[in-house]
Amino acid sequence: MIFITAKFRVRPEHADRWPEISAAFTEATRAEPGCLWFDWSRSVDDPTEYVLVEAFRDEEAGAAHVRSKHFRDAQRTLPPHLAETPRIVNTTLPQEDWSLLAEMAVQDGG
Repeated sequence: MIFITAKFRVRPEHADRWPEISAAFTEATRAEPGCLWFDWSRSVDDPTEYVLVEAFRDEEAGAAHVRSKHFRDAQRTLPPHLAETPRIVNTTLPQEDWSLLAEMAVQDGG
C-alpha cells in the first residue's frame, strides 16, 4: 500500500472550519475504490495544524487519486485557506492494513 501522512497548516481564520472546507475532497477521496483510509486529525499543540493520514491500495490507486477531478479541484480550492505548503511523508509498504502495536497490547477485558 501507499501510506501518506501530511501536515496542513491552516490560516488561523479558517482553522475551525477546515473540516467543512475540506469535506468535499475528503468524501470524494474516501469513495475512491483504491482508498484504504483518509483520516484528518487536529493537533493538540497547534490548533492551526491538521494531520492527514491516508493510504491507497497500490501505486495504481494512488495515481488514480492524483488524476481525479476532486484532487484537481482541491489543488485550486484548498491552498487559499493554508498558511504554508503542506509537508508530506509518502512511502510504499508491503501490507494492506494497520499492524497491531504489540508493545501496548490490550489483554481481553481491557
